[in-house]
Amino acid sequence: MVMPSSSPAELAASLDRQLASVPLQERLRIVAGLDGRAVFTTSLGIEDQVITAAIGLGRFPIDVSTLETGRLFKETVDLIAETEERFGIAIKRFYPKPDDIDAYAAKFGLNGFYESVEARHACCHVRKLVPLAEALSGARFWITGLRRSQSGNRAATPFAEYDAERDLIKVNPLADWSLDDINAYVEAESVPTNPLHKKGYPSIGCEPCTRAIKPGEPERAGRWWWENDEKRECGLHVPEAATSLVPTPA
Repeated sequence: MVMPSSSPAELAASLDRQLASVPLQERLRIVAGLDGRAVFTTSLGIEDQVITAAIGLGRFPIDVSTLETGRLFKETVDLIAETEERFGIAIKRFYPKPDDIDAYAAKFGLNGFYESVEARHACCHVRKLVPLAEALSGARFWITGLRRSQSGNRAATPFAEYDAERDLIKVNPLADWSLDDINAYVEAESVPTNPLHKKGYPSIGCEPCTRAIKPGEPERAGRWWWENDEKRECGLHVPEAATSLVPTPA
C-alpha cells in the first residue's frame, strides 16, 4: 500500500516497489487512486496502445494525451480516432506552436534535423517537448509506455521514479513487459495497432525520422537512424540540454 511520504521521491520509491508485484490493470488502478492528476501520453505505438486499452477497459480517471507533431505518419494520425472509438475515450491532442516551427525553419531549414544533432534536438524540442510541457501542466503523475527491452538506454527503467526536472512522478507500468507480452495482450483484447508495425516499424515516431528496421536490429534502431549514437533519444525521457538551442521568435 502506498503511504503518504515526506517527499515526491520517497513516494515514487514506495510506488515503484508496490507496482512491481501486481499486474498491469492493478498498476493503473493504484495510480488512478492516488491524490493528484494522472496523465498518460501516448505515441500510438503498440505498447502505448496496450496502456490506452487498459485505461479504457478499466474506466480509470487518467487523462490520455498525444503529441501531434505535424510530421506523424498518416497511419498514426488515423489510429487516434480509431482508438477513441474502440475504447470510448477522448485522446487530447497537443500541437507545436506555429511561431516555434517558423523560427526553427528560419534557423535550420524545415528538414534541418538531418544536418546535425543540434538541429535534430531543436526540432524535437519544438515539436515534442514544448507540447509535452503543456500536456503535463498540473499533473502529479506521468504515465509512459517505456519498457526495459526497448533499448539499452532503457534497460534500468523503474516502475516509478521522481522526475525532478518536471517535478512529478513518472510511472512506467510496462517496464518489465517483453514484446511477446505486448503482442499477447493486443491479441487477447483486440487492440487496434498501427499497420506500420507489420511493415517492420516496431518503434514509430515522426515520418521523416523513422525507418523500418532490419532483421536482428534493436527495436528503436529505426529512430533517427542517420545518427551514430546508439542511445539517441528525443528528450522526452532524458534531460534535454538542447532546449536552449531553439531560436526565439522575433
